[in-house]
Amino acid sequence: MRAALLLVVAVLVGTVVSVDVWWESAVVYQIYPRSFKDSNGDGIGDLNGITQKLAYLKETGVDAIWLSPIFLSPMYDFGYDITDYRKIAPEYGTMDDFDALMSKAKQLGIRVILDYVPNHTSNESEWFVKSAQKDPNYSDYYIWADGKTDPEDPRKLLPPSNWVSVFRKSAWEYSPVRKQYYLHQFVIGQPDLNYRCDKLREEMKEVLRFWLEKGVSGFRVDAVNLMYEVDPAKFGEVYPDEPVSGTAGTTPDDYDYLNHIYTRDQNETYDVIYEWRALLDEYNDKHNESKIMMTEGYTTLPNMMRYYGNKSINGSIPLNFAYLEELKNTSTARDIKMVVDKWMTFMPTGKIANWVNGNHDKSRLASRYGINRIDAMNMLAMILPGVTITYQGEEIGMTDGYVSWRDTKDPQACNTDDPMNYWRVSRDPARTPYHWDSTALAGFTSGNTTWLPVADNYHTVNLAAQVAAPKSHYKFYKDMVALKRLPAVRAGDLDLRALCDSVLVITRLLPGQSAVLGIMNLSGGEITVNLSSLRLIPQQLTVEASGVNCSLDKGAQVQKHSIQMPAHCALALKSSQICC
Repeated sequence: MRAALLLVVAVLVGTVVSVDVWWESAVVYQIYPRSFKDSNGDGIGDLNGITQKLAYLKETGVDAIWLSPIFLSPMYDFGYDITDYRKIAPEYGTMDDFDALMSKAKQLGIRVILDYVPNHTSNESEWFVKSAQKDPNYSDYYIWADGKTDPEDPRKLLPPSNWVSVFRKSAWEYSPVRKQYYLHQFVIGQPDLNYRCDKLREEMKEVLRFWLEKGVSGFRVDAVNLMYEVDPAKFGEVYPDEPVSGTAGTTPDDYDYLNHIYTRDQNETYDVIYEWRALLDEYNDKHNESKIMMTEGYTTLPNMMRYYGNKSINGSIPLNFAYLEELKNTSTARDIKMVVDKWMTFMPTGKIANWVNGNHDKSRLASRYGINRIDAMNMLAMILPGVTITYQGEEIGMTDGYVSWRDTKDPQACNTDDPMNYWRVSRDPARTPYHWDSTALAGFTSGNTTWLPVADNYHTVNLAAQVAAPKSHYKFYKDMVALKRLPAVRAGDLDLRALCDSVLVITRLLPGQSAVLGIMNLSGGEITVNLSSLRLIPQQLTVEASGVNCSLDKGAQVQKHSIQMPAHCALALKSSQICC
């Protein structure tokens, strides 16, 4: 594994420039701005609220914050429908507020990563308005196509193809202005950009440069594998129908009804990511740091790996959705080992792994895995090599909140034809406001209401209570962040063993350093763990982090042949002697 500090030899004047590759073993904390902290009492989280809480994040030890979209938007999809990439949404604040956040973050040593949404804009964007008007400067910025004549009614137009939106129903919408259909793979208000237009590709690079000039440390890139559609020139200048998938229980209005061979994972996508990586690298010397780029692509593992690049071209860090989606609350130690091993095996040599326990699109960690696995899953993401990505609230074990049909805001839920089952697809429960304390509305706002309801359990599950408690999920999380700074975790070899279905042992070894171990007991009963088979590990070990279900306290000494692990205990240890 590469060291956290990469020395780049600059040919210019024979100098050596030190570029900080800070992200190789970083903790990245995702903030969903609407739900983190409201500073002005309007019930919506904002930039000033984030700035107010940067000290908390510094105390916790995170390296960087990743902000879900903060740009000007009509908020049909809460910021993922962008009107102007260079302006701040007024409910979040102003550009001055953003600059103040950047200044405070820099002062505290916290880096800022922005969510970049390149697949689509809002239909209220000036680009789209002018494209609909066939302004020659913007005409080709979006995917436009003529409709088909309805064979049963020649006066009626049908969409250009059978393509379906991720949010259900046709992915095509008719524009009476342009008299053509435009493609939207998400909501109607999110028209897809056309990356076969060279001018548009350069425009999107300028967006990246704008924020890099403001000093951001990188980007999380949204929905990358939907950026390109098949080239219509290969099909007589038409967009072909996608084949039916055969997925049981789906209808032609459902996204899973089709096999998306023409709208996802096109080869050209990777070239754009490689171009953006090269653009970010241009700023290495200017800011004395390497810029991180993480890409979101829900796709196959081999396709994810292509985003890393190859021997001659650097790419991005593909977000590890194999880890996020394949692990369940019933996963055994062997299941977990297989999922981790699979990523490490497929990952190209010299690249950096990442571990994603949750995000704004998925049910929260504590709800997906169960409250007894909160510490185990946080420990695993911290002790494995590479980048740890934490979604806000995971450090205190927040669960999904209840959001009624009346209060539902998520377009993915609102588009359902079955209001009785909206909750099955709603992402709102994972987006409810952060629990700062047990005061009214969880200390999230000084106002009388919140944009989504606060979860009912905030009186007991909140940060203030966990800071005050002798032992808590938050204190365990914070101890694990500190442990991630140790040389063995930053750069050591990984040894992962499932001793049985219930016990997983993660070992990090680096010659000349203390070994670091994580042990999780996934069962409902106490187990005595014998690590004598780990011959490189010294006999005596010190407890460095002890989960809420563990009986041992931090600082306790144990012998490796006999470690008591109560039910659902997650324990992190360090060797008292140098190993290897």
